[in-house]
Amino acid sequence: MKPDDCYKMNGPTVKFYTYLQCSLRLVITVLFCGISSTLVAEEIRFPEELTRFQPYASNPIFEAQGPGHWDVKIRERGWILKEGDFYHLWFTGYDGTREGIKKLGYAWSCDGIHWTRSPCNPIYQQHWVEDMMVIKHGETYHMFAEGKDDIAQHLTSTDAVNWTRVGALDVRMSDGKPIAAGPYGTPVVWYEKGTWYLFYERRDAGIWLATSPDMKVWTNINNDQPVMLPGPESYDQKMIAMNQLIKYQGTYYMIFHGTDAAQKPSLWTTNIAASKNMIDWVKYSGNPLTRPEVNQSSGLLIPDANRFRFYTMHNQVDLNLPVVP
Repeated sequence: MKPDDCYKMNGPTVKFYTYLQCSLRLVITVLFCGISSTLVAEEIRFPEELTRFQPYASNPIFEAQGPGHWDVKIRERGWILKEGDFYHLWFTGYDGTREGIKKLGYAWSCDGIHWTRSPCNPIYQQHWVEDMMVIKHGETYHMFAEGKDDIAQHLTSTDAVNWTRVGALDVRMSDGKPIAAGPYGTPVVWYEKGTWYLFYERRDAGIWLATSPDMKVWTNINNDQPVMLPGPESYDQKMIAMNQLIKYQGTYYMIFHGTDAAQKPSLWTTNIAASKNMIDWVKYSGNPLTRPEVNQSSGLLIPDANRFRFYTMHNQVDLNLPVVP
């Protein structure tokens, strides 16, 4: 394939080859083998399938290609989206320097462990893209990511590969005035019963929640106050940021990372909290899920039959497998 051919390759063509690859691997495998305003702490459970994991023996399962490539390093937060038995992976690659433009890469997998990079990488480099998450609504993939200067932005795609930037997110105070100037990043978006929910952090000093009927204007709720603050435990005493929201057995679970910033560079842990209403959160008493010394952040829980896999996404992709049978 010539370099220019990548930009002529459309989404259906990419999907044809990715699904063909999945089908071949499957053949080989067969051959050879209600929102309430009140939170009652007693209602909150942290089931073992969301909290007990062990590292995969062959970590990392995905990492930067290194010097001589467009992705000398990769950055937080990459995103994995599972559709049926097919896994999408979006990640941020850059030249390894702080000022180097952050570009969007894509890879696919049939098992969530072995990944094939798109021949079109980087698939988007017109604007700075990092710390992304993706939600599919109808036939459209919506990406919410940080842009330059940690400003949250929105991109869309119909094929997971070709992306169009919508623009920076318009976030307002509860009185309709724009939020104060400055970074607002690590966006996490959730859709439920006709309402879009946006979680975002400001300088890792707390997590705020805003809502929107149409993703055009987001308005803070909770009296413009954060729904989660750092601490009081040491693992997230100084800074926190939300990575993912899932709903499991009627309860919302937040995956977030935190640090006590006791040393430079900061060592981050990945953690879990739970809520019945997305506003009042209880942190798991068994946090952190990852040890500070391994510095694994940007965690994601990905369904695996009736269990979950636990991935961390910075600065490489590591997999943790469920301990619960």
